[in-house]
Amino acid sequence: MNKRRRFMTVVPAVIGLGLLGSRSASAQAAKVAETDPTAVALGYKEDVAKVDKKKYANYKAGDTCANCQLFAGKPTDAWGPCSAFGGKQVAAKGWCAAHVLRR
Repeated sequence: MNKRRRFMTVVPAVIGLGLLGSRSASAQAAKVAETDPTAVALGYKEDVAKVDKKKYANYKAGDTCANCQLFAGKPTDAWGPCSAFGGKQVAAKGWCAAHVLRR
């Protein structure tokens, strides 16, 4: 329950900051490093195969940044801006705990 509570408090704050930051994002924003504090908090990995599936039970097979609602790039782009990271570029083949499946 503690993990869920933390997730429910961290993700909305990160998304809110991301939406504010995305207005000032340039066309070629910097790539998010896995060591970035927000990336660490959300368990971001550039390669979905490196996600700790035991630690992040909300991960589902097939989830990637490319099929997330927060990913602003095209699903075919290798990198694209993500509102969870203030418009910084994330790997399309990556994943983080803020993933929301695009419908």
